[in-house]
Amino acid sequence: MNANVNAKRKIKSSTIRKLEGSLFIAPWVIGFLAFMVFPLCYSFYMSFNTVKILATGIDVKWQGLKHYKYILFENGSLLYNDLFPFLRQALLMLPIIVVFSLLIAIILNQKFWGRTLFRSIFFLPVIFTTGQVVQEFMSQGEGQLGFLERYNVSSLISTHLTSTWSTPIVRIMDSFVLILWYSGVQILIFLAGRQTISASVYEAARIDGASPWDTFWKITLPAMLPFVLLNLIYTTVDLFTFPTNPILTKVTTANYGQSSALAWIYFAIIFVFLAIVFLVFSRVTRSHAAASR
Repeated sequence: MNANVNAKRKIKSSTIRKLEGSLFIAPWVIGFLAFMVFPLCYSFYMSFNTVKILATGIDVKWQGLKHYKYILFENGSLLYNDLFPFLRQALLMLPIIVVFSLLIAIILNQKFWGRTLFRSIFFLPVIFTTGQVVQEFMSQGEGQLGFLERYNVSSLISTHLTSTWSTPIVRIMDSFVLILWYSGVQILIFLAGRQTISASVYEAARIDGASPWDTFWKITLPAMLPFVLLNLIYTTVDLFTFPTNPILTKVTTANYGQSSALAWIYFAIIFVFLAIVFLVFSRVTRSHAAASR
């Protein structure tokens, strides 16, 4: 009897948790179905057509894969000359932002005077730095590291590396401080994840004689792996809306069909990029789990 009662309680509690999760996600699902599904489907339809806005309405003429062929093969300068260097830049920016956010979150989790103030300072750029603000800072040459010009680091990088990688590295270093401004949300996520680890675990590790370095690799990092994945996904999506993104500046309303095709190609590239992130993270997680056994 007791076993049956406990089983029923577990079923009820799991059902309640599912209902609570459904209620929390319901506003997003309703908003997505009401405002996003039709525009997405219609933009996909427009990517196969030539669309003209006339006084009498919208003139649509079927073109098939013409826009996709034009962007990918006939006029691929936007993708291959502009987007691919940006992707290499994003590939370098991703670990920088995630690692920086993790370290700052661990520091901000410590008990010290003015902790709340410093947490607010690190999150403020998320509120104030819109894309136009960051672009203006970059155009003024702000965000650079002072020692780069002093020691001529940029020219050294360009000399010893090919232009394929030296260009994105130099661009990152020229706006390094502004890139770190994009770490506010990631720091908040890591901070919340760090606070899920019980203090008793660290106390037990200290009693056993573990050093701070050991506790980081054996306790903190394994417990933070789900939050690392979450931040990798968030940062990847956030970087693809970075102000220097060439795709965002090229999409226009002059040719809705071609712009829609470009947007869907860009979406496919983002999807592949995220799939690579998932694949690499899953392999790293498996190797770490195997090493800890």
